Amino acid sequence: MDAIPPDAKATGWRRLSGAAGYTAAGVRHAFRHEAAFRQELFACGVLIPLATLLPVPRLERLVLVLSMLLVVLAELFNSAIEAAIDRISLDRHPLSGQAKDLGSAAVAVALLMSALCWLVIAGPVLLQWWSR
Repeated sequence: MDAIPPDAKATGWRRLSGAAGYTAAGVRHAFRHEAAFRQELFACGVLIPLATLLPVPRLERLVLVLSMLLVVLAELFNSAIEAAIDRISLDRHPLSGQAKDLGSAAVAVALLMSALCWLVIAGPVLLQWWSR
């Protein structure tokens, strides 16, 4: 799909089509070049269907799914930060390291949030299933 040049004043469906192309390119790049992104997608592929099978209220099911998507979102932001820093310079600089570390910390917080959601919501249900 050809991307619309940024200087073109696209509107409506044409703008949405261009945005969809940029989105697809970003996801393809992350999938090809970011091992953590692939691992998190795999986890989503396992846990999101599991969330749909759990006998929990819809809102709790939504929290489980959104917590997984939050991890993917944080990973994409982290990758974007790393790419921008590397674009500026490959030289080591304390602020570059700090930006990359903060991006990594954001992913860790998202993972912790997701793990807590799964522990609190799915944990008791899964324990009950296994104790039968």
